[in-house]
Amino acid sequence: MTSTIAVAPEATAPARPGAELDPRTRALLYAPIVPLLLTLAWPNVVVMLAQASTGLIETFWVSRLGTDALAGMALVFPGVMLMQMISAGSLGGGISSAIARALGARRPADADALVVHALIINVALGLLVSALFLLFGPELYRALGGRGASLAAALKYSNVVFAGNVLLWVMNGLASAVRGTGNMLFPALVVVGGALILVPLSPLLIFGIGPFPALGIAGGGVAMLISFAAGAAVLAYYVLSGRSVVRIRRSPVQRKFFTDILIVGGVATVSSLQTNVTIGGATALVATVAGPAGVAGYGTGARLEYLLIPLVFGLGAPLVALVGTNIGAGQPKRALRIAFVGAAIAFVMTEIIGASAAIWPHAWLGLFGSDPGMLATGTAYLHVVGPFYGFFGLGLCLYFASQGAGRLGWPLVAGFLRMFVGLAAGWFALRMTGSLTALFVALGLGMFLYGALVTFAVARGSWFRRAPTAGSA
Repeated sequence: MTSTIAVAPEATAPARPGAELDPRTRALLYAPIVPLLLTLAWPNVVVMLAQASTGLIETFWVSRLGTDALAGMALVFPGVMLMQMISAGSLGGGISSAIARALGARRPADADALVVHALIINVALGLLVSALFLLFGPELYRALGGRGASLAAALKYSNVVFAGNVLLWVMNGLASAVRGTGNMLFPALVVVGGALILVPLSPLLIFGIGPFPALGIAGGGVAMLISFAAGAAVLAYYVLSGRSVVRIRRSPVQRKFFTDILIVGGVATVSSLQTNVTIGGATALVATVAGPAGVAGYGTGARLEYLLIPLVFGLGAPLVALVGTNIGAGQPKRALRIAFVGAAIAFVMTEIIGASAAIWPHAWLGLFGSDPGMLATGTAYLHVVGPFYGFFGLGLCLYFASQGAGRLGWPLVAGFLRMFVGLAAGWFALRMTGSLTALFVALGLGMFLYGALVTFAVARGSWFRRAPTAGSA
């Protein structure tokens, strides 16, 4: 099957005569691959881990409010992660890819225009998502198995987080624009700053320490929004001040720039939806046989799976810029080599995490509670699915590289395969056996097929086969 996302025509326009390459762009095109990739990736990996750790710390504090609060957070967390994945990884990758390809083709004015168009897209989507979750949140969380106190906790947390959701989209839109220039360090420092705000503020607002009000589970959401607002303000200053390779300048709104971002980011959004639908659907299936304690256990185990996403994103964000810049400059072989170096590193990192969790599940689960039902479900999940984490990391890393190439057809197909195997086969296995282990086997098999199919397709040259149309499958 031919991958279906073609690079927009504007992204491959000839370089402007006399346009000079920024030194950062020149490094992306000509520096040795392994040292360059590691240099770009290490601040992102460290900081993405720090960002993920803040979510885990927040979960730790919320778990002190009881099993119902932990279950409520497990109901909301797929939606919160979906917004982070779309705004930073999916549309964020589309923004970074478009800017990287424009800079690689020596079109700096187009790169500046893309920043403005990216902000328009992100603000509009942030407001739309807020409205959807505020209006339909109760029905969604009931469908995922929320009942009684766990549903009430979920709504308290969700209504706060999604009321200020646009702040996350603005912050990640600006960070993605800066990453598209090959600058991974400054957005990483901004994330560290947000973590430094969130870590102490969250327990203060949850428990009402000192002069702070006791907001319960909602306090974690308030602390999160404050950190997003601070990050957005710092990034906006950085871009407006002229310190970035790209800048915010007045430019006419043009359809071609929206297309250049959305042709990659829109399809990548579907890929993010696939991951969250898989986890959300599995949460609902667990709820049918194990109740709130089972939901808390699976949600806590799946939180480790979610931890892989920012970890691989730390490596994948440089791949978007590296692959996009080299594709834009007409260096496809170098782009492919970069992708597989990154994929190998991602596989090793995520497989170590998964294998460790499978061997010592209580080292993770015990951080968040001691309820026997929670521990039993979480342990069963990690025993079965943990060894497949490496394949998830492999496929996810090549997904980011495919964003840079502007060719996301096969990652999209692989994501649907994972979702079908995990949920449809998992539902059937659960119905036939009544065992959660059977469901978890299906989820692990879906991860394996996802990583294997994306790897096979990219290795066979799917990036370089011209599709009949940009949007057809």
